[in-house]
Amino acid sequence: MTVKVGDKVPSAKMKQMSAEGPKDVSTDDFFKGKKVALFAVPGAFTPTCSAKHLPGFVEKAADLKKKGIDTIACVSVNDAFVMDAWGKAQNVSGKVEMLGDGNGEFTKAMGLELDGTPNGLGKRSQRYAMVVDNGVIKQLYVEQPRAFEVSSADHVLKNL
Repeated sequence: MTVKVGDKVPSAKMKQMSAEGPKDVSTDDFFKGKKVALFAVPGAFTPTCSAKHLPGFVEKAADLKKKGIDTIACVSVNDAFVMDAWGKAQNVSGKVEMLGDGNGEFTKAMGLELDGTPNGLGKRSQRYAMVVDNGVIKQLYVEQPRAFEVSSADHVLKNL
């Protein structure tokens, strides 16, 4: 079952790169006491994700923060090493936190899996964006397959 507006973000663990290597990130801790704009992509370094989705949030980071967003985060069913490398390639430092959901635990808990096995991609995340306030989903924008509209930084910003 897919989460919906008003639901608490499901408890799950992801990974984030630190100076010491990958560290656990608990969703309970990550979303606690702050307003987070999180967007999910099917895969790091993939065409739409690299050309439009992540760059849009990097470009609009200051505008999102002016509208009350404390943290902007990107999640994908990739490991923390890949997410870190993609973040460096996209110059996200200080703007977007890169979270690896390597086993898809968070994606499954959200109910937003995408089966990319027919294309050799395995289980991935659907493309979506959400605004979470102190652990509660306030906005949720899930894309139709192959679309990129409602999960964009512009759309999230317009709806804050």
